[in-house]
Amino acid sequence: MNSFVINDRSIGEDQPPFVIAEVGINHEGSLEKAVKMVESAAAVGCECVKFQCHVVEDEMTDEAKKVIPGNADESIWDIMARCALTEDEEMQLMQRCRELNILYMSTPFSRAAANRLESMGVQAYKIGSGECNNTPLISHIARFGKPIILSTGMNDLAAIRKSVQILEKEKVPYALLHCTSMYPTPYEKVRFGAMTELRNEFHCPVGLSDHSLGIWTLLGSVALGASILEKHYTADKSWPGPDIPISIDDLELQQLIVGSRAIWLARGGTKEILPEEQVTIDFAYASVCAIKSIKAGDELGHDNIWVKRPGTGEIKADGFFRLLGKKAKADIAEGSFLKSEDYWHD
Repeated sequence: MNSFVINDRSIGEDQPPFVIAEVGINHEGSLEKAVKMVESAAAVGCECVKFQCHVVEDEMTDEAKKVIPGNADESIWDIMARCALTEDEEMQLMQRCRELNILYMSTPFSRAAANRLESMGVQAYKIGSGECNNTPLISHIARFGKPIILSTGMNDLAAIRKSVQILEKEKVPYALLHCTSMYPTPYEKVRFGAMTELRNEFHCPVGLSDHSLGIWTLLGSVALGASILEKHYTADKSWPGPDIPISIDDLELQQLIVGSRAIWLARGGTKEILPEEQVTIDFAYASVCAIKSIKAGDELGHDNIWVKRPGTGEIKADGFFRLLGKKAKADIAEGSFLKSEDYWHD
């Protein structure tokens, strides 16, 4: 499977990188902020914004009230309860996305959340790293028959393979995103090699869901075949939120979109001379010329021939050494380019 389609957008190595602006919970439960980020992302040319769908009671037990994430100072229960949007609010978000022609995606964190998104009519699913080995939930979502983008942070190939087997059994198109679940991720922990390993192992579109600072690693991943680039995004870095410090803003999102397409266009090819380079060859190359008048019968050597621009002469600079010691057939004027008819060949 080299590519698949979401809403008429082909995704794969032969297509421009698909950039996902991951709003996640950066809206902190505010529909107004969420809409603002949809509008801002669309304004800079982003194709997709992704949110998170939390139905807290179906997602967690009360034990979650005791667990505090490494990038926060309150429990995961309290964070998600505060940031969860209602189904009506999510419908409003999706409608605004449709109006702006930007794809709405959301990550379900429970069966109830997946059912909600399906009832809303989403066109594809993003499954987060925490659910990569949640085979019951993956099986439930896969039965909807829609494309799935699966992040693989905190999971090795053996765990990922179990989830991929479910996706392939249900015959749903899928892509795998390499991810390091550290916030922020040190550059030396990003591991491009893991992304390449995913592509070689599963033969599907791959990408990078990145938590390092800036857009640099995402840009680099394109040169290695990343088809999907996911990054936390906010319209305002002064807003509060646990993911804001690792998020990019409008300018960085625009740079990511433009830069990733430029790098994608630059991939591949072979080391050969392009026809379009001829105009540069004509002035940049050097040709063998007479640096003083040469009489018929004179021996050609360093004292009477050399190489000078432009490259429009018959004998280019790399032919200089084979002329040394040859005898001139006829007079050669100083400053003229040498031609093969000007000297005696062996």
